[in-house]
Parts: sequence; structure tokens; C-alpha cells
Amino acid sequence: MKKVVYMGRIKTKLIKGVTNKLVDLHRQDFKEDFSENKKLVVKFADIKSAKIRNVVAGYVTRLMKTKKDI
Repeated sequence: MKKVVYMGRIKTKLIKGVTNKLVDLHRQDFKEDFSENKKLVVKFADIKSAKIRNVVAGYVTRLMKTKKDI
């Protein structure tokens, strides 16, 4: 019987690049709350697409939850 391994959603270079730049510049402003991070992404970045904005905000939230010590 084969073992099935599921991967999470893959983030593109665009998403990772924008998110990492935002987190580097505004780490102290972002929280562990998606709704707050979504508003902050709108404030700090000029992203026209709502879907891209939400993916970036979600990735920021994930980074804030997993990398508290950075």
C-alpha cells in the first residue's frame, strides 16, 4: 500500500517575494490575525487583485504564527 503525502498550497515567487519584503519592512505592525493583516497589506502595498492581496495576507499571518521569535 502506498503512503499518500499531501502538500500544502504552493506559493509562487511573486507571493513569497512581496510577503517577505513586507514582513522585513513592517514586522512590528503585522499580527496573527488575518483580517488585520489584510488591512495592513492594503496600507503598505499597492495590490490591485483581491485574490493576490488575500494570499499575501494569509502568508503574512502564517509567518507571524510560525516565526514568533524572528
